[in-house]
Amino acid sequence: AEHAQAQGKSGTLSEQLLKQAGRQLSQAYDVRYGGFGRAPKFPHPLDLKLLLRLYHRYQDADALQMATHTLEQMARGGMYDQLAGGFHRYSTDERWLVPHFEKMLYDNALLVPVYLEAWQATRHRYFLRIVEETLGWVTREMTSPAGGFYSTTDADSEGVEGKYFVWTLEEVQTLLQEDAEFASALFDITPTGNWEGHTILTRPKSDLQEMALRSMEEEAYFRQLESIRHRLLEAREKRIKPGRDEKILTAWNGLMIAAYAQASLILGRPAYLEQARAAARYVLTYMRQPDGRLFRTSLAGGPARLNAYLEDYAFLIDGLLHLAEASFEQRWLAAALELAEIMIDQFWDNSSAGFFFVGHDHEKLILREKQASDNATPSGNSMAATVLLKLSHLTGHSRYRERAEQTLLHFAGSMEQHPLAYGQMLVALDDYLGPVEEYALLAGEHLQEVRKYLYQKHLPRKVVVGPPLATPLLEGRENRQALPVVYRCQGHTCDAPWVGLEAIASALSE
Repeated sequence: AEHAQAQGKSGTLSEQLLKQAGRQLSQAYDVRYGGFGRAPKFPHPLDLKLLLRLYHRYQDADALQMATHTLEQMARGGMYDQLAGGFHRYSTDERWLVPHFEKMLYDNALLVPVYLEAWQATRHRYFLRIVEETLGWVTREMTSPAGGFYSTTDADSEGVEGKYFVWTLEEVQTLLQEDAEFASALFDITPTGNWEGHTILTRPKSDLQEMALRSMEEEAYFRQLESIRHRLLEAREKRIKPGRDEKILTAWNGLMIAAYAQASLILGRPAYLEQARAAARYVLTYMRQPDGRLFRTSLAGGPARLNAYLEDYAFLIDGLLHLAEASFEQRWLAAALELAEIMIDQFWDNSSAGFFFVGHDHEKLILREKQASDNATPSGNSMAATVLLKLSHLTGHSRYRERAEQTLLHFAGSMEQHPLAYGQMLVALDDYLGPVEEYALLAGEHLQEVRKYLYQKHLPRKVVVGPPLATPLLEGRENRQALPVVYRCQGHTCDAPWVGLEAIASALSE
């Protein structure tokens, strides 16, 4: 009980917490290989997201460099599946070479938005390729027929860890013939291998470096690259695959719904939006109790069970809000609001502040803890603060912001003492400190073009709405002309509208 009480250390909310976190991340940063600390190395998506926020707020070039260098090094290492896409759980070494070969849904769900934001900040197309490949793997391998997302794939097959993923030079030469030399150089495949006599595929050189070395045109290079990847993957598919955990967890599905929804906006892919919708329909249909509360888990095709925890509500609300923003469909915002009320009713600590991990009517425990520090996933409290702040902008209801503020204040002392354990809470603090830009889009048939302008910009603190969403940001606004109209607001106070694509593009470029 004393330990749990120590978790909640109140303090003041200021930019100093963000700056201190930036300093500590810089001290822990591996200048050579990227990432933080020594082996084993985990991907730290929440810290990377925080660095991108620090870059946006302060134009901190060092924060951007730490984030993008880490993202590139991870994606070029064995930590990333160079053929099928998707990230393994962690690297056993400092170079991102030898992973623990298990793949977790949550890692990939959290990394996709960071790669998307890195593209917005840098416009390096490579980051979008990683997103496309990763979501391609999730679509093929981790999506149930009904739409929900499975949890994990195993590290081993036939009782041997990594056997499914590694290669020998002889295998590649036999399979690729005249393309073997190209593939061997591309993926660093050698006679002796880089791990126990086999080769874990990596990308020691960037695409630009490879093209320059071979004096190849971009189109020809990528055509040959994709042909090699396709043939290697086709051959790998004939091996015995690692097992798959087909549990469907509400919380992890919420994270992946958010990833697909954000990718649909930035990449302009309707298929991603439909996949987010399908997963949301699955969770709201099969993972919900008759009284509206959530279940925690189900096996694909089986009944759902166990009362959901705080993270299930907070993560799913986050996914639904991103889906509402991507589709402008009221049903997802309505579902998010219903779940937010249940979350507050069931988990809020009425005697202090913050949210308990289990609900008020959960079975009796020795202690009801409040978890605020991140682990491999964000804490329930940090994501609850994040979504409540967003709901305050969407609805205009100050009570959501007040709950978020009380939560942040409750853990401010902990953020000050251990900033590297509170990445998502600090991202929520960045939202709280603002300014958050609220965009109301009355774009009609020009909606996709307007969104393209908007989502190509690195604007992490924003809320975007448009008809037919029911939100105060749209009340009393209608567009009676053929040209698209955009209102930019802060705290529901709006500037003069931007009218026409040219004016919108010009305003955003400034």
